[in-house]
Parts: sequence; C-alpha cells; structure tokens
Amino acid sequence: MNKKRDYYEILGVSRNATQEEIKKAYRKLARKYHPDLNPNNKEAEEKFKEISEAYQVLSDPEKRKLYDQYGHAAFAGAGAGTGSEGFGGINFEDLFGFGGRRSSSDFGSIFEDLEDIFGTFFGERTRKRSSRQTYQPERGEDIYQTLTISLEDAYHGKTVSLEVPRYVICEKCAGTGAKAGSEQRVCPECGGSGQVAYSSGFIHITQTCPECKGTGVIQEPCEACNGRGLVMTKETVKVKIPPGVDNGTRLRIPGKGHSGRFGGTSGDLYVVINIKEHPLYKRVGDNLYIKVNIKITEAIKGTEIEVPLINGKTEKVKIPAGIQSGQQVRIHGKGMPRLKSKGYGDLIVVVNVEIPSIKELSRKAKKLVDELDNELPPVTKRYEKP
Repeated sequence: MNKKRDYYEILGVSRNATQEEIKKAYRKLARKYHPDLNPNNKEAEEKFKEISEAYQVLSDPEKRKLYDQYGHAAFAGAGAGTGSEGFGGINFEDLFGFGGRRSSSDFGSIFEDLEDIFGTFFGERTRKRSSRQTYQPERGEDIYQTLTISLEDAYHGKTVSLEVPRYVICEKCAGTGAKAGSEQRVCPECGGSGQVAYSSGFIHITQTCPECKGTGVIQEPCEACNGRGLVMTKETVKVKIPPGVDNGTRLRIPGKGHSGRFGGTSGDLYVVINIKEHPLYKRVGDNLYIKVNIKITEAIKGTEIEVPLINGKTEKVKIPAGIQSGQQVRIHGKGMPRLKSKGYGDLIVVVNVEIPSIKELSRKAKKLVDELDNELPPVTKRYEKP
C-alpha cells in the first residue's frame, strides 16, 4: 500500500497557510482535475479524490489541528471528512461554501464558481422551489477533544471526567429558534418548504433555504439563542480509557457531540489520546524499551539485575556473560497491554556497558587493567564494515 501524501503538499500550500489560501488552492486544483472535465482519465480522478480528502481536513480548524499534531494517524479507521458529496464525487459544500448560514446573495457567487468550472457546457441556470418537508432533522456536529495522560494511565486504564463545551437544544424556544409568541409568516424564498433547489444543465443541487434557515417560516428570533435553536454549555462527560491506548487513539462517545436540530440525532464526541513522554521507557507499539548501564566486569562475567516494570513492580533479569554494548535482553509479556487483542507486549532491556575514564581509576585499578590487558585474548577481527 502506498504511503499517504502530506495534505499540505497535495494542495501545494505551506503549513501556516490561511484558510483563504487553502480554499483558493483547492478550487484551482478541483477545476483542473474534476472527472467531468477529464473523462476516462483515471489519474485525474484519483488526484481529484486526493485533493478533496486533503481539503476536507485542512478546511476544518479542529481536524487541521489534529492533523498537524498526529498526521494521518488522527483519522486512522475513519474518513477524513464527512461533507455531503455532490455530482461526480465533488463536495459542493466545501468547494462552493454551502456550509453554515448563507444569504441569498451568496448563491449568486456560488453559481459564478460553477460557471468558472463548467463554462459553456451548460445553459442558463434556473431556480425552483423544493417540495421537501419543513423542519428536516439535522444531525449535530461531532466534537474532537485531546486528552493527555501518563504512560502508567495508558497501561492500567482509567476513567476521567472531561469538561466538554457543546451546543444543546435551547430550552427557551425548544430548538425552533423563534421567540415565543412571535408572529410567523411563510418564507417567500422557499414557499415554506425549508429548502431551495438550483439547476444548471443536468446539475441539480438542493440546499437549506438561506432566508429561513430551513424552518420554512420567517419569524422573530429567540433572544436566548439568537435564532440558532442551540445554546453553548459545558457538560462533564465521563470517559473510560481502556488499557493499552496509544498516541492518536480515538475514543468515541456516542451522542456527546453537538445536539441536532428539529429532532435530529446528536453528534459524537471523539477523544484523541496524547501520552506524555516517560523518563524511563520508550514505547514502540506494544513493546517498551529501557536502557540499563552495567560495569565492564559485569559484561565480562555476566550478572543479574533488577529491572523496574511499568506496573510498579520489578523483574530479575540475567545478563549473559560476554554481552556487548547495544545488545538486548527481552522480557516477554512485560510491556503494554494489547488494545485490540489479549496479552501484553514485551519489555526490551538495552544493555550499555559503561567504561570509566582512566582519570576515574585508582592506582590499583590501573595496575589491574594493565594485568587484565595482558591476560585477555587479542580481538578476533580488528576491522569490520559498520
């Protein structure tokens, strides 16, 4: 499997690029490689998929922050983006700015972008009202939050209380966004449907009405939520961390994202694990590495030492006679718990033979070294390829 390319490299922007620079780079590449402008061109199709995936991550501040910190590992096992797909696989929401609240004038600029891409392939654009039902349920957005823990916490597992800022249904208006008792009138833009449809040639796009925000009516906004139907609050969520989590592990807590509107389900909370560096152990997968220093005489004769374990206990380890610096002794089953299977990784003891400087030796020790040098066999091979 080919290694995934860096998202910034794909869009041709620097890592400190602004959102506007990222958007411009994406639009330029999308117009160049869109499959409809490159029929039967498999390479263009793959490039279009690649730049769309990169943009869906880098255009979202939360996802971009995770990507900058963890790279592609932040989205392992899940798609990078969740935007809706339009004609030919193109994400119209991201490419033309359908996300969020829009005014009527925004749609004119959107279709100017469409004309930039498709030029004279299509005729005059038309607009028609959708007959979809008012108050379509809207799923709440997901929340991503980073949690930093110790290596010991990752070994044992624990339950933590996490304070999560999230949008919930406004109690004052029950999520409608309208001031209680205010007069309502049918939205003239969508005719009460809550959605408008646009067509240009054989492209048909249906979007939430920009005037009534999908409600189908024009009304006085609720003062508590300013017509949004949702208010920000902080909720304490208990997160169970299973033993064996690693850097970048994502824990999903269903329904603890932002609340949905009009009866829509809530999004999910994703807790991304960050593990602090440990003073003794280096972690590689499920294995732990620890460096042990021994004297030159211990290396010659062999010895037995007590090695500290991550669980707070110790383990006696035999160091074989004649061991060299850099050689390893493996202790099976004393590493990290395996997150997705039973058992544990290994603890790997990396031996370092500590050789004192001549200045640290007493006269007697220097004399003994000279005697030892005369008694030791010569090296078997003086020169070798490193």
